[in-house]
Amino acid sequence: MKRKNFIYTIAGGLLTMGSLTGFKRFTDDLGEQEEKMPVLFIGHGSPMNGIENNEFSLQWEQTAKELPAPTAVLVVSAHWLTNGTHITAMDHPKTIHDFGGFPQELFDVQYPAPGNSLLAAETKELIHSTNVGLNHDWGLDHGAWTVVRRMYPDAKIPVLQLSIDYSKPASYHYALAKELAALRKKGVLIIGSGNMVHNLGMVAWDKLDQPGYGYDWAIEMHELFKKKITEGDHQALINYETLSKSAKLAIPTPDHYYPLMYTLGLQEKNEEPVFFNDKLVAGSLNMTSVKFG
Repeated sequence: MKRKNFIYTIAGGLLTMGSLTGFKRFTDDLGEQEEKMPVLFIGHGSPMNGIENNEFSLQWEQTAKELPAPTAVLVVSAHWLTNGTHITAMDHPKTIHDFGGFPQELFDVQYPAPGNSLLAAETKELIHSTNVGLNHDWGLDHGAWTVVRRMYPDAKIPVLQLSIDYSKPASYHYALAKELAALRKKGVLIIGSGNMVHNLGMVAWDKLDQPGYGYDWAIEMHELFKKKITEGDHQALINYETLSKSAKLAIPTPDHYYPLMYTLGLQEKNEEPVFFNDKLVAGSLNMTSVKFG
């Protein structure tokens, strides 16, 4: 499928406002939290992780138990690529089954978490570097619901998605993320959902049952990404193409890498990375995830 077929240009759903004066704000009654909410990058991998009990999905569940209870979840998913930046603003986002070739059981899954139009409008107001569209047509794609469903199965916490403007470079997404920092003080859990190493064209299908297997170039980039994250070398990660010749194989297209930029952009100086699900799969993918805070 051509890359342009993955990009959705969202029309309509825009609300022009200079401020939220006159609106009840979602965070009015929350106050400042004693501690900032952690921020996550989740390697989401196969949609089947949304229904299978495996080491990756069970770790998502465990991670949620170790976090403070969020007031809402905001996901930046590799599977919502747009022209411009948009945020879901409906009160009842639909569950999107944006994949093919999987068992009917996966297509039957519904994750009826609420949205929150007030929080969407507040988030729009926080971002000054671009005009954020309030979207009423998208919903929760599999980069969002397969993960959040395992973390919060009761589907009672509001879940929103922020799109990826696919016309912009990594530096744009890193800088935009910093404008979201105030949400962490209000208990909003921000998740970047993608994969650091993601080359579907080179998947070793005969190695699917061997977690940890990786091609030499995938192993190199897997370790290099972790090294740079540990060192806090964000500039090297923004300029990932210059890290190694192997970067072109690990990231043939940046859709699954850009969500990492949002997580890094929200990291504060005193926050050390905690890695989990730190494994290569099928030769050309990794599930490596990281928590800050």
